[in-house]
Amino acid sequence: MKISEKPGSVTANKSAREFIVTWDDGHVSKYPFGLLRAACPCASCRGGHENMKPEPDEAVFSRQLGDSPSTRLANVVAVGSYALTIVWEDGHDYGIYNWHYLRTLCPCAECRGGR
Repeated sequence: MKISEKPGSVTANKSAREFIVTWDDGHVSKYPFGLLRAACPCASCRGGHENMKPEPDEAVFSRQLGDSPSTRLANVVAVGSYALTIVWEDGHDYGIYNWHYLRTLCPCAECRGGR
């Protein structure tokens, strides 16, 4: 089966502190808020434009970010039909999480095993 990079639905569950994407191919990705913040794709969080690439750095999967304003979701804003911007309670809103990036960021065992 071809892996879809097109979301069918997107849900943010603030009480569970997770972001859920159900992809058109039926796969469900559950992203803890801490992982999304650790993997912020903005140039500032990645350490400059020279570190920008279409996939997340593997190190984000071992980074543990606890509950704080930097990992509390304030809002999610659509960026056209290709991405989302997550606004964090600390005001950070520079990362544009495109669908390809989010699909490769999926933390489930099935997706991580394929890396």
